[in-house]
Amino acid sequence: MLPSVSILQHVILAVLLVATVAWFVALARLVRRARTQPAAGRGRPRRLNAVPRQTGPAGPPSECVELSAAEREAFAVLVRQLTGRG
Repeated sequence: MLPSVSILQHVILAVLLVATVAWFVALARLVRRARTQPAAGRGRPRRLNAVPRQTGPAGPPSECVELSAAEREAFAVLVRQLTGRG
């Protein structure tokens, strides 16, 4: 025991250390359980076979915006900057 630290501070430190160890143990158990069980939880795992269509008869109509020459050039410059080709 350090002489400059009170008994209450030692007790608080011990409680915090026990809580930290308990938290790590619980986290490790949750991670281990998540690895062994299916992703959808208990029961039959659900799978997403395909992303549903967003346009067409079942979805909202697609939008088209005409760009001016200056906007197309600005977009081209931006793409070149982002891809490192310029």
